[in-house]
Amino acid sequence: MGHLALEVADIFRTHGPAWRQTQQGHLSLGQLKVMSAIEQCRSAALGGHVLHCDGCGHDRVAYNSCRNRHCPKCQASAAKRWLEARQAELLPVDYYHVVFTLPAPISAIAYYNKAVLYRLLFEVAAETLTTIAADPKHMGAQIGATLVLHTWGSALTHHPHVHGIVPGGGLSLDGQRWVACKPGFFLPVRVLSRLFRRRFLEELGVAYRAGELQFFGEYAELADAKTFAKWLFPMGKCDWVVYAKRPFAGPAAVLTYLSRYTHRVAISNSRLISMDEAGVTFRWKDYRAKGKTRHKTMTLEPDEFMRRFLLHVLPSGFHRIRHYGLIANNARKDNLVRARELLYVAPVAASTATSAADSTDVPNDGVRPTFVCSHCGAPMVIIQTLIRQRAIRAPPQSLGMP
Repeated sequence: MGHLALEVADIFRTHGPAWRQTQQGHLSLGQLKVMSAIEQCRSAALGGHVLHCDGCGHDRVAYNSCRNRHCPKCQASAAKRWLEARQAELLPVDYYHVVFTLPAPISAIAYYNKAVLYRLLFEVAAETLTTIAADPKHMGAQIGATLVLHTWGSALTHHPHVHGIVPGGGLSLDGQRWVACKPGFFLPVRVLSRLFRRRFLEELGVAYRAGELQFFGEYAELADAKTFAKWLFPMGKCDWVVYAKRPFAGPAAVLTYLSRYTHRVAISNSRLISMDEAGVTFRWKDYRAKGKTRHKTMTLEPDEFMRRFLLHVLPSGFHRIRHYGLIANNARKDNLVRARELLYVAPVAASTATSAADSTDVPNDGVRPTFVCSHCGAPMVIIQTLIRQRAIRAPPQSLGMP
Protein backbone atom coordinates (compact mmCIF):
# COMPACT_ATOMS: atom_id res chain seq x y z
CA MET A 1 0.00 0.00 0.00
CA GLY A 2 1.48 3.34 -1.07
CA HIS A 3 2.20 6.23 1.26
CA LEU A 4 -0.79 8.56 1.59
CA ALA A 5 -0.10 12.17 0.61
CA LEU A 6 -0.31 14.82 3.32
CA GLU A 7 -3.51 16.90 3.38
CA VAL A 8 -4.65 20.08 5.10
CA ALA A 9 -7.22 17.85 6.83
CA ASP A 10 -4.40 15.85 8.45
CA ILE A 11 -2.93 19.03 9.93
CA PHE A 12 -6.29 20.14 11.29
CA ARG A 13 -7.06 16.71 12.73
CA THR A 14 -3.67 16.40 14.41
CA HIS A 15 -3.15 19.92 15.73
CA GLY A 16 -6.59 21.54 15.49
CA PRO A 17 -8.19 20.41 18.79
CA ALA A 18 -5.42 21.82 21.00
CA TRP A 19 -5.13 25.00 18.93
CA ARG A 20 -8.87 25.66 19.13
CA GLN A 21 -8.62 25.59 22.92
CA THR A 22 -5.77 28.10 23.00
CA GLN A 23 -7.60 30.35 20.52
CA GLN A 24 -10.98 30.50 22.28
CA GLY A 25 -12.58 33.84 21.56
CA HIS A 26 -10.16 34.58 18.71
CA LEU A 27 -11.63 32.35 16.00
CA SER A 28 -14.86 33.27 14.26
CA LEU A 29 -17.75 30.85 13.88
CA GLY A 30 -17.00 30.78 10.14
CA GLN A 31 -13.40 29.73 10.75
CA LEU A 32 -14.47 27.02 13.21
CA LYS A 33 -16.97 25.67 10.67
CA VAL A 34 -14.29 25.54 7.97
CA MET A 35 -11.96 23.61 10.27
CA SER A 36 -14.74 21.17 11.18
CA ALA A 37 -15.76 20.68 7.53
CA ILE A 38 -12.21 20.00 6.34
CA GLU A 39 -11.50 17.63 9.23
CA GLN A 40 -14.64 15.60 8.47
CA CYS A 41 -14.45 15.68 4.66
CA ARG A 42 -14.62 12.21 3.11
CA SER A 43 -14.73 10.52 6.49
CA ALA A 44 -17.32 8.40 8.27
CA ALA A 45 -18.59 11.53 10.04
CA LEU A 46 -20.29 12.71 6.83
CA GLY A 47 -21.72 9.33 5.86
CA GLY A 48 -21.36 7.76 2.46
CA HIS A 49 -22.05 4.61 0.45
CA VAL A 50 -20.86 1.04 0.20
CA LEU A 51 -20.19 0.27 -3.47
CA HIS A 52 -20.15 -3.13 -5.19
CA CYS A 53 -18.70 -4.07 -8.58
CA ASP A 54 -20.70 -6.75 -10.41
CA GLY A 55 -17.73 -7.28 -12.72
CA CYS A 56 -15.12 -8.49 -10.24
CA GLY A 57 -17.03 -8.52 -6.97
CA HIS A 58 -14.89 -5.79 -5.39
CA ASP A 59 -16.49 -3.70 -2.62
CA ARG A 60 -15.38 -0.31 -1.36
CA VAL A 61 -16.62 2.51 0.84
CA ALA A 62 -17.00 6.04 -0.58
CA TYR A 63 -17.46 8.74 2.05
CA ASN A 64 -19.23 12.00 1.28
CA SER A 65 -17.45 15.31 0.68
CA CYS A 66 -17.98 18.36 2.87
CA ARG A 67 -18.47 20.64 -0.18
CA ASN A 68 -17.07 23.57 1.75
CA ARG A 69 -15.65 26.15 -0.67
CA HIS A 70 -12.46 26.44 1.41
CA CYS A 71 -11.74 22.70 1.31
CA PRO A 72 -8.82 21.70 -0.97
CA LYS A 73 -10.42 18.33 -1.76
CA CYS A 74 -13.83 19.62 -2.84
CA GLN A 75 -12.94 22.23 -5.44
CA ALA A 76 -12.13 20.10 -8.49
CA SER A 77 -15.71 18.88 -9.01
CA ALA A 78 -17.10 22.34 -8.22
CA ALA A 79 -14.80 23.89 -10.83
CA LYS A 80 -15.83 21.30 -13.43
CA ARG A 81 -19.52 22.10 -13.02
CA TRP A 82 -18.86 25.83 -13.13
CA LEU A 83 -16.72 25.54 -16.28
CA GLU A 84 -19.40 23.60 -18.10
CA ALA A 85 -21.71 26.56 -17.58
CA ARG A 86 -19.02 28.95 -18.83
CA GLN A 87 -18.20 27.11 -22.07
CA ALA A 88 -21.36 28.34 -23.75
CA GLU A 89 -20.38 31.94 -23.00
CA LEU A 90 -16.98 32.04 -24.68
CA LEU A 91 -16.67 34.25 -27.75
CA PRO A 92 -14.19 33.66 -30.63
CA VAL A 93 -11.98 36.59 -29.64
CA ASP A 94 -8.78 37.10 -27.67
CA TYR A 95 -9.18 37.03 -23.89
CA TYR A 96 -7.02 38.97 -21.47
CA HIS A 97 -6.02 38.47 -17.85
CA VAL A 98 -6.08 41.62 -15.70
CA VAL A 99 -5.14 41.80 -12.00
CA PHE A 100 -6.03 44.52 -9.47
CA THR A 101 -4.14 44.53 -6.16
CA LEU A 102 -4.57 46.58 -2.98
CA PRO A 103 -1.55 48.27 -1.34
CA ALA A 104 -0.27 46.54 1.81
CA PRO A 105 -1.62 49.10 4.34
CA ILE A 106 -5.14 48.84 2.92
CA SER A 107 -4.83 45.05 2.76
CA ALA A 108 -4.08 45.12 6.47
CA ILE A 109 -7.32 46.89 7.41
CA ALA A 110 -9.18 44.77 4.85
CA TYR A 111 -8.67 41.70 7.03
CA TYR A 112 -10.88 43.22 9.75
CA ASN A 113 -13.35 44.60 7.20
CA LYS A 114 -13.58 41.75 4.72
CA ALA A 115 -17.17 42.15 3.55
CA VAL A 116 -16.81 45.91 2.94
CA LEU A 117 -13.36 46.08 1.37
CA TYR A 118 -13.62 42.90 -0.69
CA ARG A 119 -16.90 44.26 -2.10
CA LEU A 120 -15.21 47.56 -2.94
CA LEU A 121 -12.34 45.70 -4.58
CA PHE A 122 -14.80 43.91 -6.87
CA GLU A 123 -16.96 46.91 -7.66
CA VAL A 124 -14.19 49.43 -8.24
CA ALA A 125 -12.15 47.02 -10.39
CA ALA A 126 -15.23 46.32 -12.54
CA GLU A 127 -16.09 50.02 -12.77
CA THR A 128 -12.50 50.84 -13.77
CA LEU A 129 -12.50 48.29 -16.59
CA THR A 130 -15.89 49.25 -17.98
CA THR A 131 -15.27 53.02 -17.69
CA ILE A 132 -11.90 53.02 -19.47
CA ALA A 133 -13.12 50.59 -22.12
CA ALA A 134 -16.17 52.80 -22.82
CA ASP A 135 -13.98 55.89 -23.28
CA PRO A 136 -13.71 56.62 -27.06
CA LYS A 137 -10.05 57.53 -26.52
CA HIS A 138 -9.36 53.89 -25.69
CA MET A 139 -11.91 51.40 -27.03
CA GLY A 140 -15.34 53.02 -26.99
CA ALA A 141 -17.07 49.73 -26.21
CA GLN A 142 -19.24 48.00 -23.64
CA ILE A 143 -17.18 45.08 -22.34
CA GLY A 144 -17.79 42.15 -20.03
CA ALA A 145 -15.58 40.77 -17.27
CA THR A 146 -15.44 37.81 -14.93
CA LEU A 147 -13.67 38.71 -11.69
CA VAL A 148 -12.31 36.17 -9.21
CA LEU A 149 -11.21 37.12 -5.69
CA HIS A 150 -8.01 35.70 -4.23
CA THR A 151 -6.97 36.80 -0.74
CA TRP A 152 -3.63 35.03 -0.40
CA GLY A 153 -0.03 35.17 -1.47
CA SER A 154 1.90 31.99 -2.20
CA ALA A 155 3.17 31.92 1.40
CA LEU A 156 -0.43 32.07 2.75
CA THR A 157 -0.09 35.72 3.77
CA HIS A 158 -3.07 38.06 3.44
CA HIS A 159 -2.86 39.58 -0.06
CA PRO A 160 -6.31 40.47 -1.47
CA HIS A 161 -6.51 40.94 -5.25
CA VAL A 162 -8.91 40.16 -8.08
CA HIS A 163 -8.14 38.33 -11.29
CA GLY A 164 -10.17 39.51 -14.27
CA ILE A 165 -10.85 37.47 -17.42
CA VAL A 166 -11.91 39.92 -20.11
CA PRO A 167 -12.73 39.44 -23.83
CA GLY A 168 -10.64 41.69 -26.07
CA GLY A 169 -13.49 43.81 -27.32
CA GLY A 170 -17.13 44.63 -26.80
CA LEU A 171 -20.30 46.07 -28.23
CA SER A 172 -20.15 49.61 -29.58
CA LEU A 173 -21.87 52.15 -27.35
CA ASP A 174 -24.90 52.12 -29.68
CA GLY A 175 -24.89 48.30 -29.79
CA GLN A 176 -24.61 48.18 -33.58
CA ARG A 177 -21.13 46.70 -34.08
CA TRP A 178 -18.38 44.72 -32.39
CA VAL A 179 -15.37 46.81 -31.38
CA ALA A 180 -12.12 44.88 -30.99
CA CYS A 181 -9.17 46.11 -28.97
CA LYS A 182 -5.77 46.57 -30.61
CA PRO A 183 -4.08 43.23 -31.38
CA GLY A 184 -2.12 42.08 -28.33
CA PHE A 185 -3.09 45.17 -26.30
CA PHE A 186 -6.18 45.47 -24.12
CA LEU A 187 -6.18 48.74 -22.17
CA PRO A 188 -3.34 50.94 -20.80
CA VAL A 189 -2.50 49.67 -17.32
CA ARG A 190 -1.27 53.07 -16.13
CA VAL A 191 -4.66 54.60 -16.88
CA LEU A 192 -6.42 51.65 -15.23
CA SER A 193 -4.21 51.93 -12.17
CA ARG A 194 -4.83 55.65 -11.61
CA LEU A 195 -8.59 55.41 -11.98
CA PHE A 196 -8.68 52.33 -9.76
CA ARG A 197 -6.68 54.15 -7.08
CA ARG A 198 -8.81 57.30 -7.18
CA ARG A 199 -12.16 55.53 -7.15
CA PHE A 200 -11.17 53.05 -4.45
CA LEU A 201 -9.97 55.80 -2.13
CA GLU A 202 -13.16 57.76 -2.76
CA GLU A 203 -15.34 54.77 -1.93
CA LEU A 204 -13.19 53.88 1.06
CA GLY A 205 -13.81 57.40 2.39
CA VAL A 206 -17.55 56.97 1.89
CA ALA A 207 -17.49 53.68 3.82
CA TYR A 208 -15.49 55.30 6.63
CA ARG A 209 -17.88 58.23 7.01
CA ALA A 210 -20.81 55.81 7.03
CA GLY A 211 -19.27 54.01 10.01
CA GLU A 212 -18.83 50.74 8.08
CA LEU A 213 -15.17 50.19 9.02
CA GLN A 214 -13.70 48.75 12.20
CA PHE A 215 -10.14 49.13 13.48
CA PHE A 216 -8.23 46.99 15.97
CA GLY A 217 -4.75 46.62 17.43
CA GLU A 218 -2.15 48.87 15.85
CA TYR A 219 -4.84 50.38 13.62
CA ALA A 220 -7.22 51.30 16.44
CA GLU A 221 -6.18 54.96 16.26
CA LEU A 222 -7.61 55.17 12.73
CA ALA A 223 -11.05 55.44 14.32
CA ASP A 224 -10.18 59.15 14.69
CA ALA A 225 -11.15 60.95 11.47
CA LYS A 226 -8.09 63.22 11.33
CA THR A 227 -5.72 60.31 11.95
CA PHE A 228 -7.47 58.27 9.26
CA ALA A 229 -7.20 61.11 6.72
CA LYS A 230 -3.49 61.54 7.49
CA TRP A 231 -2.93 57.79 7.16
CA LEU A 232 -4.85 57.62 3.89
CA PHE A 233 -3.16 60.58 2.18
CA PRO A 234 0.04 58.75 1.07
CA MET A 235 -2.11 56.03 -0.56
CA GLY A 236 -3.10 58.53 -3.22
CA LYS A 237 0.53 59.19 -4.11
CA CYS A 238 1.93 55.68 -4.42
CA ASP A 239 1.52 53.37 -7.42
CA TRP A 240 -1.22 50.75 -7.21
CA VAL A 241 -0.44 47.47 -8.92
CA VAL A 242 -2.63 46.75 -11.94
CA TYR A 243 -1.33 44.64 -14.79
CA ALA A 244 -2.62 42.93 -17.90
CA LYS A 245 -1.03 39.84 -19.43
CA ARG A 246 -0.88 39.08 -23.14
CA PRO A 247 -3.94 37.35 -24.59
CA PHE A 248 -4.60 33.68 -24.01
CA ALA A 249 -3.89 31.22 -26.81
CA GLY A 250 -7.53 30.66 -27.77
CA PRO A 251 -10.74 29.77 -25.88
CA ALA A 252 -9.40 26.40 -24.72
CA ALA A 253 -6.57 28.16 -22.90
CA VAL A 254 -9.09 30.46 -21.21
CA LEU A 255 -10.97 27.46 -19.83
CA THR A 256 -7.72 25.83 -18.68
CA TYR A 257 -6.82 29.01 -16.84
CA LEU A 258 -10.25 29.32 -15.28
CA SER A 259 -10.11 25.74 -14.05
CA ARG A 260 -6.92 26.61 -12.14
CA TYR A 261 -8.08 29.91 -10.69
CA THR A 262 -11.83 30.12 -10.11
CA HIS A 263 -12.08 27.52 -7.37
CA ARG A 264 -8.57 27.68 -5.95
CA VAL A 265 -8.15 27.78 -2.18
CA ALA A 266 -5.32 29.29 -0.12
CA ILE A 267 -3.15 26.19 -0.55
CA SER A 268 -3.70 22.92 -2.38
CA ASN A 269 -2.83 19.56 -0.85
CA SER A 270 -0.34 19.00 -3.68
CA ARG A 271 1.89 21.80 -2.30
CA LEU A 272 2.25 20.13 1.11
CA ILE A 273 5.51 18.24 1.62
CA SER A 274 5.64 17.02 5.21
CA MET A 275 4.39 17.42 8.78
CA ASP A 276 6.89 16.47 11.46
CA GLU A 277 8.57 17.79 14.60
CA ALA A 278 9.99 20.70 12.56
CA GLY A 279 6.50 21.82 11.53
CA VAL A 280 4.51 21.88 8.29
CA THR A 281 6.66 22.19 5.16
CA PHE A 282 5.17 23.28 1.83
CA ARG A 283 6.20 24.61 -1.56
CA TRP A 284 5.74 28.29 -2.41
CA LYS A 285 6.73 30.71 -5.14
CA ASP A 286 8.71 33.87 -4.40
CA TYR A 287 7.63 36.29 -7.14
CA ARG A 288 10.39 38.74 -6.22
CA ALA A 289 13.04 36.20 -7.24
CA LYS A 290 13.86 35.21 -10.81
CA GLY A 291 13.94 31.95 -12.70
CA LYS A 292 14.22 28.67 -10.85
CA THR A 293 15.05 30.44 -7.58
CA ARG A 294 11.39 31.46 -7.35
CA HIS A 295 10.42 27.95 -6.29
CA LYS A 296 11.17 27.49 -2.60
CA THR A 297 10.02 25.59 0.46
CA MET A 298 8.81 27.03 3.77
CA THR A 299 8.31 25.42 7.16
CA LEU A 300 5.83 26.86 9.65
CA GLU A 301 4.79 25.81 13.12
CA PRO A 302 1.44 23.97 12.81
CA ASP A 303 -0.34 26.72 14.75
CA GLU A 304 1.01 29.38 12.39
CA PHE A 305 0.10 27.30 9.34
CA MET A 306 -3.49 26.95 10.56
CA ARG A 307 -3.66 30.65 11.43
CA ARG A 308 -2.51 31.63 7.94
CA PHE A 309 -4.88 29.20 6.25
CA LEU A 310 -7.86 30.57 8.18
CA LEU A 311 -6.98 34.18 7.29
CA HIS A 312 -8.68 33.45 3.99
CA VAL A 313 -12.09 32.29 5.18
CA LEU A 314 -14.61 34.51 3.41
CA PRO A 315 -17.66 36.09 5.04
CA SER A 316 -20.75 33.87 4.90
CA GLY A 317 -22.59 34.25 1.60
CA PHE A 318 -19.84 36.32 -0.03
CA HIS A 319 -19.46 35.43 -3.74
CA ARG A 320 -15.85 35.19 -4.85
CA ILE A 321 -16.71 34.88 -8.56
CA ARG A 322 -18.70 37.71 -10.16
CA HIS A 323 -19.66 38.82 -13.65
CA TYR A 324 -19.96 42.40 -14.87
CA GLY A 325 -20.86 44.43 -17.95
CA LEU A 326 -21.98 42.40 -20.94
CA ILE A 327 -21.91 39.15 -18.97
CA ALA A 328 -23.63 40.42 -15.82
CA ASN A 329 -26.24 37.88 -14.77
CA ASN A 330 -29.28 40.04 -15.57
CA ALA A 331 -28.42 40.62 -19.25
CA ARG A 332 -25.87 37.97 -20.20
CA LYS A 333 -28.04 35.89 -22.52
CA ASP A 334 -29.22 38.77 -24.72
CA ASN A 335 -25.80 40.42 -24.85
CA LEU A 336 -24.05 37.21 -25.90
CA VAL A 337 -26.64 36.60 -28.63
CA ARG A 338 -26.03 40.12 -29.96
CA ALA A 339 -22.25 39.73 -29.77
CA ARG A 340 -22.37 36.48 -31.75
CA GLU A 341 -24.54 38.11 -34.39
CA LEU A 342 -22.02 40.91 -34.85
CA LEU A 343 -19.11 38.43 -34.87
CA TYR A 344 -20.97 36.23 -37.40
CA VAL A 345 -20.87 33.24 -35.07
CA ALA A 346 -23.54 30.55 -34.99
CA PRO A 347 -25.75 30.77 -31.89
CA VAL A 348 -25.12 28.30 -29.06
CA ALA A 349 -27.67 25.49 -28.75
CA ALA A 350 -30.12 26.12 -25.95
CA SER A 351 -29.32 22.78 -24.36
CA THR A 352 -25.73 23.83 -23.61
CA ALA A 353 -26.39 27.39 -22.53
CA THR A 354 -27.01 27.05 -18.83
CA SER A 355 -27.17 29.68 -16.17
CA ALA A 356 -26.64 27.26 -13.31
CA ALA A 357 -24.18 28.43 -10.68
CA ASP A 358 -23.88 31.82 -12.41
CA SER A 359 -23.16 33.81 -9.32
CA THR A 360 -22.12 31.26 -6.74
CA ASP A 361 -19.33 28.79 -6.32
CA VAL A 362 -21.03 26.41 -3.89
CA PRO A 363 -21.86 23.11 -5.69
CA ASN A 364 -25.40 21.89 -5.19
CA ASP A 365 -26.53 19.98 -8.27
CA GLY A 366 -28.02 17.00 -6.44
CA VAL A 367 -26.60 14.53 -8.99
CA ARG A 368 -24.97 11.38 -7.67
CA PRO A 369 -21.50 10.76 -9.14
CA THR A 370 -20.80 7.69 -11.25
CA PHE A 371 -18.39 5.31 -9.52
CA VAL A 372 -15.99 3.10 -11.48
CA CYS A 373 -14.20 0.06 -10.11
CA SER A 374 -10.47 0.70 -9.67
CA HIS A 375 -9.77 -3.00 -10.28
CA CYS A 376 -11.62 -3.74 -13.52
CA GLY A 377 -13.09 -0.43 -14.66
CA ALA A 378 -16.71 -1.61 -14.52
CA PRO A 379 -19.45 0.61 -13.04
CA MET A 380 -20.10 0.16 -9.33
CA VAL A 381 -23.53 0.19 -7.71
CA ILE A 382 -24.57 1.43 -4.28
CA ILE A 383 -25.57 -1.44 -2.02
CA GLN A 384 -25.68 0.41 1.31
CA THR A 385 -26.02 4.00 2.50
CA LEU A 386 -24.03 5.12 5.52
CA ILE A 387 -25.81 7.74 7.63
CA ARG A 388 -23.84 10.85 8.53
CA GLN A 389 -23.35 11.95 12.10
CA ARG A 390 -25.31 14.89 13.44
CA ALA A 391 -23.94 18.09 11.91
CA ILE A 392 -21.98 20.45 14.15
CA ARG A 393 -23.61 23.86 13.75
CA ALA A 394 -21.68 25.69 16.46
CA PRO A 395 -18.63 25.13 18.67
CA PRO A 396 -19.39 22.82 21.61
CA GLN A 397 -20.39 24.77 24.71
CA SER A 398 -17.85 22.84 26.77
CA LEU A 399 -14.94 23.58 24.44
CA GLY A 400 -11.86 23.98 26.58
CA MET A 401 -13.75 23.35 29.85
CA PRO A 402 -12.71 20.56 32.26
